[in-house]
Amino acid sequence: MPFELPTLPYADTALEPYYSAKTFSFHHGKHHKAYVDNLNKLLSGSPFEAASLEEIILATAGDGTKVGFFNNAAQVWNHTFFWHCMTPGGGGRPTGELAERIDAAFGSYEKFAEQFKAAAVGRFGSGWAWLVLDGDALKIISTPNAETPMTQGKTALLTVDVWEHAYYLDYQNRRPDFVQTFLDQLVNWEFVAQNLAQAK
Repeated sequence: MPFELPTLPYADTALEPYYSAKTFSFHHGKHHKAYVDNLNKLLSGSPFEAASLEEIILATAGDGTKVGFFNNAAQVWNHTFFWHCMTPGGGGRPTGELAERIDAAFGSYEKFAEQFKAAAVGRFGSGWAWLVLDGDALKIISTPNAETPMTQGKTALLTVDVWEHAYYLDYQNRRPDFVQTFLDQLVNWEFVAQNLAQAK
């Protein structure tokens, strides 16, 4: 079966005024959809026709002859994950075990937020900043373009998209403002906690 564009986990107006329906119309309705459509075209008649997204990503990572498969599959996965990293009424501090793990790994939530923002703002060009589980350790990494933590053997817990199409209509060239708003108003800490629990 061909892949389909997943529906957003909330209405396209649900994150306003921090993330607009207009941005979703382009980011989800055009960019994410294009990755899905391009991947389906590539898969027709290929050895990966019946593979999962994760199988395609892991089988094609680092293979220059299969870069189209990797880029489109990884971007479908990354974007689907990113939508779930945001929620209406989100942001602020995590709670429970996740908060304890963040404090232990980074010293405090404030230090985590500072390092996460630095990774996102400091990513040159297009890419992503991630909170990941690496073995038993929480770490912050950034990846360029379509790269994703699973190819490094790490488990994604949280991501923010810092490709310009992710924020330009709402924030123009103010990437730091977008990332700060993401942390303060949008992060779905329940989703992050679920990812951590499932990774144990």
